[in-house]
Amino acid sequence: MSRKKQLKMQKVEPEHLQQYSELLRYVFQVTHQSLYRIGWDEEEMVQAISPVLEHADVWGWFDRDKLVSQVAVYPFQVNIFGKTYDMGGITSVGTFPEYSNQGLMNKLLYKALENMRLKNQSISYLYPYSIPYYRRKGWEVISDRIVYEVQDYQLPKLKQVTGDVERVAPQSEEVRQAYERFSLKTHGAMIRNKLAWNEYWFWDSDDLTAAIYYNENREPDGYVLYWIADEIFHIKDMIFMNEEARSGLWNFISAHFSMITKVVGRTHTDEPLAFLLEDADIKETISPYYMARIVDIEQFVAQYPFKADTFERTWVFTLDDPLLAWNQGVFKLHIAADGKGSIERTTERSNSRIDIQTMTTMLLGYKRPDYLHKIGRLTCSDEIVDLLEDAIEQQTSYFSDYF
Repeated sequence: MSRKKQLKMQKVEPEHLQQYSELLRYVFQVTHQSLYRIGWDEEEMVQAISPVLEHADVWGWFDRDKLVSQVAVYPFQVNIFGKTYDMGGITSVGTFPEYSNQGLMNKLLYKALENMRLKNQSISYLYPYSIPYYRRKGWEVISDRIVYEVQDYQLPKLKQVTGDVERVAPQSEEVRQAYERFSLKTHGAMIRNKLAWNEYWFWDSDDLTAAIYYNENREPDGYVLYWIADEIFHIKDMIFMNEEARSGLWNFISAHFSMITKVVGRTHTDEPLAFLLEDADIKETISPYYMARIVDIEQFVAQYPFKADTFERTWVFTLDDPLLAWNQGVFKLHIAADGKGSIERTTERSNSRIDIQTMTTMLLGYKRPDYLHKIGRLTCSDEIVDLLEDAIEQQTSYFSDYF
């Protein structure tokens, strides 16, 4: 009997925890040294990932009793233009090399998407090990990460603010409260449940510190998560609700002037830091970060908040999806005057064409309709481009999580 005929797809259960961990470590090259750097051993890693099999939807291929390929879907939520969406977070994607090129992962991803649809998880996020691979499966880039370096002499001058900064433990309730306020007002952000927080802290060492900016009403308007090593102020993440909170946090960072030679940080907004500094000649490196794909176009649009207008709008288009038949065909989008959208299949003739990847990045605001039309990713008339430009909020998504 051939190896392929011995394979069986089934749910990965807590009893398979050790095999799940071993496949993860092999695929993602988690060595003894990398575990040592964060103060872990193999047993501690196994215990740390055990909640995944308890709360996530994990499927795999087994060769008899051996787990050889797997994918996990976390039950997460994200804020999309003020609406809370159930999101399927794809992670732990891996196959032992001797079982590759047999289409195993393609079938696992289809199974994962099929289950997401049943659970009304109409959007899926993932961190890509290969952007071309996931594009072929229907995902598209929807956020960036900017890594920056600010020399000590480039640190911003002190600005007067009405609030105060206090240092707290990074995994404190105060940090959670600050992030919750931020995520509920920030397009694209993860609305973190316990599993999401566990993933957020997963690879952090004990050196991490948090500093929270409180406004004059003692409300947490932002924080910076950081560590200092070798005279470098490293920023894991910084969030702020307003300009005053941003200034207050940078006041705190600049107060370390005598201790550091530079600040190395990362941000996930579309606004480069350089423009905000008096000395803008800093180093910034931008790279694609997370990808997403619409799982079910009808479910997704039913929640989506288009911009209101004085009249109703319609768009008939052909949608292409490389994996999912329910996202393929001719659809008619109807947008009511109040911005409420609905979509249905139609037999009307379509002069527009778009694929699920482009639809995803457009509706999440990462790329504008006009730009997508110019580069040939959106085929439609100029009138439809104007309609979409008017109907979609002009804001790129923020996403700082990693899972």
